Amino acid sequence: MTAVTKSIEDQLRAAIEGMTRAEKQLASYILRHYPMALLGSVTQLAKGAEVSSPTVVRLAKKMGFGGYPGLQQAVRDELEAQLVSPLVKHDRWTGDVPDTHVLNRFADAVLGNLQATLKQVDHAQFDLAAALLADPARRIFATGGRITLPIAEYFVTHMKVIRPGVELLEPVSNAWPPALLEMREGDVLIVFDIRRYENTVLQLVEMAADQGVEVILFTDPWVSPAAAHARARFSAQVEVPSAWDSTVAIQVLVETLMAAVQSLTWEETAARMKRLEALYDRARFFRRK
Repeated sequence: MTAVTKSIEDQLRAAIEGMTRAEKQLASYILRHYPMALLGSVTQLAKGAEVSSPTVVRLAKKMGFGGYPGLQQAVRDELEAQLVSPLVKHDRWTGDVPDTHVLNRFADAVLGNLQATLKQVDHAQFDLAAALLADPARRIFATGGRITLPIAEYFVTHMKVIRPGVELLEPVSNAWPPALLEMREGDVLIVFDIRRYENTVLQLVEMAADQGVEVILFTDPWVSPAAAHARARFSAQVEVPSAWDSTVAIQVLVETLMAAVQSLTWEETAARMKRLEALYDRARFFRRK
């Protein structure tokens, strides 16, 4: 199985139990605002986390980076991965191809991604996301980028069965103003954005957040810039032996979240599904054996 290098985020989560109180406070702040929190100065980070500047330096050294500049450089190196083109990714994977069949190598990578993704899911954030999506007073909008829009479409197709007030937004800027006009404070915007992150997606998120919309972001370990505006964020592992990233772990998170929403709204959802099935039967929509 191809090893996945631990991100700074993963290293922080793994080391947090052995930290001092101030270091835990700092690490928690960084994890909530990763990676943006690590792109500013020591003073800015310390102020945001409400700790001292020496605490920032001490944590960086404890993580093995020699100091804050080393930690920042490691984060910048991670962020550069978002710009890796499919051709470069393919060359990197094929440079040391194992002898086993591609089916086994790919499956191993996907299973590893799924395990790593589920291990780091914040249950409180997951429950918050489910509660927001289950609230009938909130309308739901979903969008994605060039690669992830099909996941948004899949999400919307199923959520329309679970509850009303769900809409897909095409990632085209000229379609946003009418949609933004309809968004109210407290509505929910589901966003799918993995490397290479798209400016159009970020612009939509920024404008929606300015209107008080709650943003739920599905991204990768390098984290979309849209995370700065997200109420809840889920980072999925996406690296596989391919020129393209895998969205399997994101798909599992989405399906699990929909199951949680369905459970929270089951009485209303069951009645809605019965009406829908009756309409399908009346229209003879599906073939019968």
